[in-house]
Amino acid sequence: MGWLKKDPLQIIAFQGYGTDSHFYARGRALEDESIDLEDQHIWHLIVNTWKRFETDEIKNVDINIKLPNNKILKGVTDNDGYYKVEANLQDLKKLTNEEGWLSFELSYSDVNIKRTIQNENRFPGEILIPSTTSQFGVASDIDDTILHTGVVSMLKWKVVYNSIFKHAKNRSPLEGAADFYHRLHRGASGKNANPIFYVSHSPWNLYRYLELFLRQNNFPKGPILLRSLSNFLKRKSLDEKPQKQKEILNLLKTYPDLPFILIGDSGEHDPDIYMEIAEEFPDRILAIYLRSVKHKKKMIRVKGLIENYKTTQVLMVEKSAQAIDHARKNGFIQ
Repeated sequence: MGWLKKDPLQIIAFQGYGTDSHFYARGRALEDESIDLEDQHIWHLIVNTWKRFETDEIKNVDINIKLPNNKILKGVTDNDGYYKVEANLQDLKKLTNEEGWLSFELSYSDVNIKRTIQNENRFPGEILIPSTTSQFGVASDIDDTILHTGVVSMLKWKVVYNSIFKHAKNRSPLEGAADFYHRLHRGASGKNANPIFYVSHSPWNLYRYLELFLRQNNFPKGPILLRSLSNFLKRKSLDEKPQKQKEILNLLKTYPDLPFILIGDSGEHDPDIYMEIAEEFPDRILAIYLRSVKHKKKMIRVKGLIENYKTTQVLMVEKSAQAIDHARKNGFIQ
């Protein structure tokens, strides 16, 4: 029934990741609500927020992914319009650029579909296949780690205010964060092309918003790993791991020979998640960096957690310069 509406169709490809022998792409098929990423008028910001969350999904529809070598992969969207396409292939690195990005083309399988912008049934996508020169990977939180959100504010009112009433271009990155991440990306040699993965508890509805923020503030390009809104609202069982933890564990599984640096903040559950991961993979986690937040109670709790923690290095930082200094002394960066 979604096809009977007037809005054109689109396929949003989330920047994903894979290996030389495993292709893995995620994204979503939606009606194009024409969200204006440039207009900063308050009314447009409110309307855009509404459009991000009041989505018209294209459910249970077949899609194609065309690789640069003209190989076609098949996929299908679920009841929320999401797709996951996986395939075991060979020599995928031959299809990547020098940074490890593999570009591909998405389309609806039904060639008779015309309800796309300018009747172009073609949509770009890409996944990252880390370079063989990679020294380590970085898994970083977004909220209050590189982006001021106010996650520790009462009832998280600052998160709501910033997400609705602030344009991505006007959101403030934490001072020095982009420089630190570029140094980590370049690594000890200055040419390592270490992969950066941005992992957040935010819903996929904010994907393009966060993508614009990272691009506008000159952060290294990297996969953005979020969660579905249905999972965001669903009550978790006591033994179920947080989505952020699942994503990082999957990165460690996907790249068994690649150690990782984990970056987060001391405001929510990052310390607990990261330390648990380090306990499970003590030889794979090189360091944990935690941004200090302005919340006395939470800071006391985290300091108590890390005071006698010996499994891996955990550093609480007020400024990026502290993390840069530590990373340089430990041979992570130049």
